[in-house]
Amino acid sequence: MKPIKYATYLAIITAVISGTNNFLAKIAVTAVKDPVLYTSLKNAIVAVFLVGVVLAAKKLPEIASLTRKQALKLLAIGVVGGSVPFALFFTGLTKTNALNAGLIHKTLFLWVAIMAIPLLKERMSMPQWAGIVMIFGANLIVGGFTGFKFNSGELMILAATILWAIESIIAKKALADISSAAVAAARMVIGSVILFGIVFFRGGASAVFTLDAASWGWTLLTSALLSGYVMAWYTALKYAPATYVATLLVPATLVTNILSAVFTTHSLVPGQLIAAFLMTAGAILVVRFAKEFSKNAEAGNRLGISTV
Repeated sequence: MKPIKYATYLAIITAVISGTNNFLAKIAVTAVKDPVLYTSLKNAIVAVFLVGVVLAAKKLPEIASLTRKQALKLLAIGVVGGSVPFALFFTGLTKTNALNAGLIHKTLFLWVAIMAIPLLKERMSMPQWAGIVMIFGANLIVGGFTGFKFNSGELMILAATILWAIESIIAKKALADISSAAVAAARMVIGSVILFGIVFFRGGASAVFTLDAASWGWTLLTSALLSGYVMAWYTALKYAPATYVATLLVPATLVTNILSAVFTTHSLVPGQLIAAFLMTAGAILVVRFAKEFSKNAEAGNRLGISTV
């Protein structure tokens, strides 16, 4: 299977997981009550799972042989992507509605593109940009968007999104010579240590012992989804441009809104059908012309022609 095709499947899987997790996370963070404690527990569970993956895949020699430069990249990923943005995002999620939070988070592709084009020398064709506009427009339609409130919750989520975009650029560089399993594990382990440091500093660690079965159940469920998300995301990012992978994450909002319509509002409106059409058409444009660009790049490389 060609790398771009493999990355496409993984990116779509990531979007489905993300959309489902966004829907469940709003319930989970409400059940646990303390958003920083919730995300610390969740990330720690994922970190333990990913350490198991590293051990099972026999990646310890790779980690032991990391250069100083590689280790610094992993440290940066853990700090910039695995800790602070999670605290910001889930705190912000308690202060705003899930739709606005989802829309802000799905601007990730825009921030990634702004950074990846000059820093990673990536580029996108006009049909791909048209597809992006259609996908994001579908997200605005599907939830009946009424406007941002520009409150502290939305600003926290925006800050988290920009930090995750920065992480994507660092991770893309790190993945050039480090396995996706090692990068994912480093992100979650380092991030979990920092998050628990924040919890202890705030004096909220004792709340762990007061959580009921429902709170632990929601935490474990969203942890399982996050584990799949992190592995799929980093593997896709290893084999495809950061802008491409980030764009295919945008349809996650559609998944969140469909779940909300089925389980919360119990209603479907004509706008959602229009949104589904735009989302599908936009995704086809992005995927189709990304593959075309990939073919041209391969041909150019064989001929010694630069495509960046």
